[in-house]
Amino acid sequence: MPNARLQPKTAIAIRRIGAASVFSAAFLAFALSARAQNTADPAGPATSAAIDKVFAAFEGTTKPGCAVGVWKDGKVVYSRGFGMANLEYDVPITTETIFEAGSVSKQFAAAAVLLLAREKELALNDDIRKLLPEVPAFGPLITIRHLLTHTSGIRDQWNLLTAAGRPPGSAVHTLDEILDLVSRQRDLNFAPGDDYLYSNTGYALIAWVVLRASGRSLADFSRERIFEPLGMARTQWRDDFAEIVKRRATAYSRDRDGTHKQDMSFTNVYGNGGLLTTVGDLLLWAASFWSPRVLDPGAIAEMETPAVLNDGTKTLYGLGLNVGEYKGVREISHSGSTAGYRAFLARYPDQRTAVAVLSNFAGAGAAELGRAVADVVLAGSLKGNPKIQPVSVPAELLQPKAGLYRSLRTDAVLVLSFRDGRLWEGERQGLALLALGPSRFLTTAGVEYVFETKGEGKTPTVRVSSPGTASARFVRVEPARPTPERLVEYAGTYWSEELEVTYIAAVRDGKLTLRRRPDPAVVLEPTYEDGFVTPAGPGGGILLRFTRDARGRVDGFSRNSGRILNLRFHKK
Repeated sequence: MPNARLQPKTAIAIRRIGAASVFSAAFLAFALSARAQNTADPAGPATSAAIDKVFAAFEGTTKPGCAVGVWKDGKVVYSRGFGMANLEYDVPITTETIFEAGSVSKQFAAAAVLLLAREKELALNDDIRKLLPEVPAFGPLITIRHLLTHTSGIRDQWNLLTAAGRPPGSAVHTLDEILDLVSRQRDLNFAPGDDYLYSNTGYALIAWVVLRASGRSLADFSRERIFEPLGMARTQWRDDFAEIVKRRATAYSRDRDGTHKQDMSFTNVYGNGGLLTTVGDLLLWAASFWSPRVLDPGAIAEMETPAVLNDGTKTLYGLGLNVGEYKGVREISHSGSTAGYRAFLARYPDQRTAVAVLSNFAGAGAAELGRAVADVVLAGSLKGNPKIQPVSVPAELLQPKAGLYRSLRTDAVLVLSFRDGRLWEGERQGLALLALGPSRFLTTAGVEYVFETKGEGKTPTVRVSSPGTASARFVRVEPARPTPERLVEYAGTYWSEELEVTYIAAVRDGKLTLRRRPDPAVVLEPTYEDGFVTPAGPGGGILLRFTRDARGRVDGFSRNSGRILNLRFHKK
């Protein structure tokens, strides 16, 4: 297969409107369109009013907002925009406003692969190296299915690029760069199929898979095979962030002082995200799962079937879709987040209902808003979440379980504390562990903790299981309190071959610090022996575990953060 490259799309010609009177007339028509939405009120006045109330905080002309749509029993029953699409030109959001859908986009990339699979251009169980020979031969077979289900073990591109000093928003990335980044990796987070860990890289690679299997870019293939057949006239992939897109909302985030600032997507990477669309087009797509027009019923069933890990654990993810329940009803959904855009699309198959929410404000919880809409439109079908009935466990059995634990696989730190007669995650914050027995606990987030019975000379351990992922075993460790003199052992320059980046560790004012030029240094707080963590930032804290050679000298460290595990740095 030739090593093809994605071609830029022909730019859309834009007619420039110079006269102020023409602009004013266009704006007036646009504003009237916004106010005229939902006048037919097919959902009924009470239902529409209840949905309006969910989005009341976004009303007005001084802040970004949302567009929302509801499909039920074969028709759109609610569709409306709230707030402003652009704060500089006072453009309101309507149901025709285009937003970026973030990871909601992944299901469209998965659908493209399924169409190619039906045409025998590829198979989901193919080795990805058949089409992507640039991917290293890590040892275990990585399949296209692994990419689609986040079970490949390939590290997440955004976490890697952030670690390399090129985070989203600070540099323009391309699909070529992502493929090159993967080609330099020397290890995986885990063996393919051993666990589930969300990886945007898998779906950026899917864009390459579609290109090389079909000879057409994912953008062109999707337009011809998905968007046009479904009438999704306002949907396209953002494969050129500089392209002019009419009626696209500007995305915003909010500073600490409460003022808004632009927060746009400056990247040409897509497949993992990057779908430009409207709530109306998303509802057309959702409706096609009840009345198949692009995917056949078998392909739809495959998208909605959760992956199964090597140990038999069923995940909560199919092909580009989360598969689960909401208040007792089946929910097929995905949320999305890119720069200041937020998105949510959910289908409730048994109730023949779909909800779409798109926002141009980083502070909008699109999934929470969408489920608040579901609370309204599915009121007669929903049940309360089952309540956990904890049992009473004596304090003398709980207190010994508190302490510091280390993951045997990822070096991750787990802190359990005892206060107010309970075990808690974390020292001062976190969730309470609700006792189901003296050695079994559960959080309201569904995370289960099972403590192994302590035998003579046996180190206390706890097995932690999150829904849809492989369980992780943590072992009790002693907290480290290194002296300033001992910290000097860790000082030095460290190099990552996989990222081609240098980190500098130094001791300042009795603290170990870590720096990547030109960024400022951050303080490393000791955890267990040779282990350190940074304060939690936007992407969470970073954990470093320093390693030693046969003579006991520090020779490097492994970096773990978010969706990167065991990234090696060697001491120069």
